[in-house]
Amino acid sequence: MDRYWLLTSTFYGNWLPGDPRGFVSRVRDSRPEDPCTPVRKEHDAPGTPYDADLPGLYHSAQQSLRGAPIRIDAEQAHVLLKQFQETAAYRGWQLLAVAIMSNHVHWVVGVNGDPDPTKILGDFKAYGSRALSARWRKPASATWWTYGGSKRKLGDGQAVRAAVAYVRSQFEPLVVWLAPELI
Repeated sequence: MDRYWLLTSTFYGNWLPGDPRGFVSRVRDSRPEDPCTPVRKEHDAPGTPYDADLPGLYHSAQQSLRGAPIRIDAEQAHVLLKQFQETAAYRGWQLLAVAIMSNHVHWVVGVNGDPDPTKILGDFKAYGSRALSARWRKPASATWWTYGGSKRKLGDGQAVRAAVAYVRSQFEPLVVWLAPELI
């Protein structure tokens, strides 16, 4: 594999922008050279602080929800895992680790070449949505997932091992899966 990624996405309505627990989303920021000119910036670099507790943004995000926040159960998590494995195999990706919690998912995946990580994440979410909607009706929000997600490039073997350890140690997972070669 040429490139490895730690991908994260939340289910719809969870970890909204402005969340007091912290969040990763594009927020207004000021350029150091011109603090009067607002720009949007995403604070998602590994090892750096992320944004937290912006009550106005959080309230606005809650008001714009088109349905209740989605929480999945263990049965749904197993359906998703199977689909993620099928998607990775079909695409020729190396799925190293997956953690599925009731409100979000983490993947560690290796890919050949340098495809756009937005496409990789989008494929996992799109095929996962189809699998969920085939067994359970489409949610009121018309989507299972929050728009976008975190895409962190893993630069070397140490970063890949750290990402796998992070995925393995998730709090209250419904499913944690590691590639057989990692066990």
